[in-house]
Amino acid sequence: MPTFFGQPRVLANLFGVELWERFSFYGMQGILLIYLYYQSSRGGLGIDEATATSIVGAYGGFVYLSTIAGAWLADRAIGGERVLFGSAVLVMAGHILLAVVPGLPGVGLGLVCVALGSGGVKANATAIVGALYDEHDPRRDAGFSLFYLGVNLGALAGPLLTGLLQTSLGFHYGFALAALGMAVGLVQYTMGRHRLPAQANVVPHPLPRRRVALVAALALVSMAVIGVLGRGHLAVVVVVLSAAAALAYFVVILSSPAVGRVERDRVLAFIPLWVASAGFWSLYQQQFTVLTVYADQRLNRSLFGWQMPVSWVQSINPIFIIVLSGAFAALWTRLGERQPSTPVKFAAATVIMGVAFLLFLPMSGTGRGGAPLAGLIGVIFVLTVAELLLSPVGLSLSTKLAPAAFHTQMVALFFLSVALGTAAAGALATRYDPDHEVPYFSILGGAAIALGAVVAALTPAIRRLMHGVR
Repeated sequence: MPTFFGQPRVLANLFGVELWERFSFYGMQGILLIYLYYQSSRGGLGIDEATATSIVGAYGGFVYLSTIAGAWLADRAIGGERVLFGSAVLVMAGHILLAVVPGLPGVGLGLVCVALGSGGVKANATAIVGALYDEHDPRRDAGFSLFYLGVNLGALAGPLLTGLLQTSLGFHYGFALAALGMAVGLVQYTMGRHRLPAQANVVPHPLPRRRVALVAALALVSMAVIGVLGRGHLAVVVVVLSAAAALAYFVVILSSPAVGRVERDRVLAFIPLWVASAGFWSLYQQQFTVLTVYADQRLNRSLFGWQMPVSWVQSINPIFIIVLSGAFAALWTRLGERQPSTPVKFAAATVIMGVAFLLFLPMSGTGRGGAPLAGLIGVIFVLTVAELLLSPVGLSLSTKLAPAAFHTQMVALFFLSVALGTAAAGALATRYDPDHEVPYFSILGGAAIALGAVVAALTPAIRRLMHGVR
């Protein structure tokens, strides 16, 4: 039977749609923050930096918060594959709005569409990948690592190409390229939809139509309330919403009569790992807030007399992912049952993420425009090692620990930790000052190391609750 690098053949189709969705997503996000705070003379909107970072953090958090809607529609209303297809269309529409509608209206409409669409794509593509494997299939983590490679191929190319268009033709041309990339992804996905497994459109826990309409109405009201709040507080609002939604989800799942004792224990085991994940992402996602400001104002971007676009910094991490993800996938496959348990991987990832932030300290005295590119590359390398220990493994874990009645919604729970962390990255970034950065990097790096140590101490108890799932 034909395979895709030793994995189920249908993984190639999901690999492709995620690649192009990430191309558009990261390509747009690579130029979004500077578009918000650059002055009009440079093609931007002239918003102050603190408000701009809060908007970007809130948007990023809302992307992952939207996985709830995508997962809920899949599990309770229309099935995962239909949600995935519709979400991809919505992503493309959002990028088109950013490209053709000028000013803040284009930003508002475009970001809402991209966030809602990306949330639907992420939750359901991941869940469908999980459905390709039995929970004890040794190829599972390797398959998720390969899927993650597709994510990062798109994440590599997107900022490089949109950054070139932004510097040579303007921001809206960069946004238009993101729309074109999503269109390509949508076409290739449509051509291969028939190969997806039948369970991709199964609705495991259907809800009466009246309740579907009620939930949709409540969601629209919530979005309207968020829309009238001040732009500078949006990141904090998304932090609160993400935490509240996660708490509600844990309560609903743990109290559901459809969840058995072993399934309930596994959900309990997921809680401390969820907290560690949220802490990890609150640092990692500062690539799109603090790191963008750092690249714009602190980094020496001169390459042989040519000024590198700010967005190109966002492509350094995907390069390392592409180089290292295959090695990590091969390592986990080779080790098999001897590989470290998931709680150990989470603890190590959180500690290493803290170390990455502390590595900014030796560059703190170089002044504006003086931080060496090689030093930042070293920081991002360490950050990438941490990411590979947690992100693809976390996606895989959420499908392995999921109760049968809440399969896609457990994936959404994992993404809620990313939502909270991403929004927190925007909120924290409002405290970053390029001229006084030592306390910022020291406190956050130390806090991450402490959190990782707590998870390591709890590992034996977590493993007992996982009932054999590694």
